[in-house]
Amino acid sequence: MANSAQGKKVLFICLGNICRSPIAEAVFNHILEEQGLAGWEVDSGAIGSWHVGRGPDRRAVSTMKKHNVHMSHKARQLKKTDFNHYDYIFGMDHENISDIKDMAPKTYTASIELFGSYDPQKELLIRDPYYDDDDAGFEKCYEQCLRCSKGFLDSLAK
Repeated sequence: MANSAQGKKVLFICLGNICRSPIAEAVFNHILEEQGLAGWEVDSGAIGSWHVGRGPDRRAVSTMKKHNVHMSHKARQLKKTDFNHYDYIFGMDHENISDIKDMAPKTYTASIELFGSYDPQKELLIRDPYYDDDDAGFEKCYEQCLRCSKGFLDSLAK
C-alpha cells in the first residue's frame, strides 16, 4: 500500500454511536491490522448524546464476534475539536452529513464525507439497524463497512 495510506485520523459518525459507527470503527481497525497499516487513529462518535458512555448494541457486538472483529468502544458525542483533529469525518447517511456540517465550527480541516461513497457496490447509505428485530441489519452494516473500508484505503493508494 502506498505511503499516502499511512498515518491518517478517521472518525465515524452515526446518530447514537452504538450501531453503525462503532461497527465501522471496529471493521476499519480490523482491515488496517490485516493490511499491516500502522500509525492510524480511528474513533467513532454520535450526533446525539442519548447513549454517551454506553457500549455498542448487543447485536453489533454479536455480529463483530461472529466475524472475529475486535470491538471495544464507549459511545461519545461529536465535539467541535474533532473537526480540526481528524483528517476524515465519515457520516453513515445524508442526515448524518447534514447534522455533522451543522455542528461544525466556522473553519475546520477535516474532510466530511459519506462513508458509503467508497462502496464499490454503490450502496451510498448505511441503513440504521437499531430498530430491527433481528441481527440481519447488523450483518448488512458489517458487510457495507467492510467494502467501504477497503474502498477508502484503495482510494488513498491511487
